[in-house]
Amino acid sequence: MDKRKLTKPLEVLSRYKYALLVAALGVALLLWPGRETADGGKTDAGGSQPADIERALEEILGKMNGVGQVEVMLTLQSGSELVLAQDATLRYSGSAQAPDDYQRSTDTVQDSGGVVVTREIFPQFRGALVVCDGGGNDAVRLQVVEAVAAVTGLGSDRIAVIKRQSAGE
Repeated sequence: MDKRKLTKPLEVLSRYKYALLVAALGVALLLWPGRETADGGKTDAGGSQPADIERALEEILGKMNGVGQVEVMLTLQSGSELVLAQDATLRYSGSAQAPDDYQRSTDTVQDSGGVVVTREIFPQFRGALVVCDGGGNDAVRLQVVEAVAAVTGLGSDRIAVIKRQSAGE
């Protein structure tokens, strides 16, 4: 009888091992650390703020052959935006076929973690300026333009790559 009591939990564990594994993975993802933004919200480790993207571009472009020291400036067409879930209520006065008046009210949906975000709109860039040591070399300039275009979605006509001023100039 004691053996049967011990094997039951093991049977349950072996029967539902995949469901338990998925549940544990979901809990781990929920607890994944994010960092706080200036307004108190959490963002993922990648970051979608223009300053974060500028720093990441500077870091990666600086590792490219021939680029050297680099500074990046991005200008925005539109900033990032969070679209929040809303609960809308519509009230009519009079008959439904020909209402005299109506009132519409909306409330932002909240759960235990705060407001519910339905969509995040990422920033759209207007242009990019890259100042680097290798900016005078056409091959380096082409590589930098291609890299910045891949990250930002800008066309090559919106990306300027300029040679960095030397210390003696």
